[in-house]
Amino acid sequence: MSKKEHNTAEAEENLKQEEQSVEEQVEGRFEDQDIEKTEESDGPSDVNKVQEMGEKLAALNDKYLRLYSEYENYRKRTNQEKAELLINGSKEMMKAILPVVDDFERALTATANDEGVQLIYNKMMKILEQKGLKVMEVKGKKFDENLHEAITRIPAAQESEKGTVVDVVEKGYFLNDKVLRYAKVVVAF
Repeated sequence: MSKKEHNTAEAEENLKQEEQSVEEQVEGRFEDQDIEKTEESDGPSDVNKVQEMGEKLAALNDKYLRLYSEYENYRKRTNQEKAELLINGSKEMMKAILPVVDDFERALTATANDEGVQLIYNKMMKILEQKGLKVMEVKGKKFDENLHEAITRIPAAQESEKGTVVDVVEKGYFLNDKVLRYAKVVVAF
């Protein structure tokens, strides 16, 4: 055993002996006090008072913890409701604007050379994209009932086209990666 280990072992042994002597002294004092207190008082002893205070403290602590957890739940719930309100508010606004976007696209096809209409359309679409609106790219992709609404079916020219979207009647849109409007499509069968 090295000198350092020997010193550590001695120190631990001394510490244990000191703890035992302190415990013996404390126990002796409490026993003396318990005897004196029971002889002195006829009413509730200090031990009973301490127990009552401990029970009251535990009850108040429990009440505090319950109140705190209720407050935290309330705070989380209200924050979530606020976020949903903002999203739903913009969702309704976006749904109301989509027919105007459709009209803009029709105007662009009718007046192919009108740069002013094209500029206004591009500016509006850029703003809508910043707010979370995205166009669904569906032409040539497999039909997905979670994203598309089949208006009609036409026979497929090739075997590989079966089940794919051949034409888009009305564009579909996502708002914050959730479907805002389903794409109305023509499907090959």
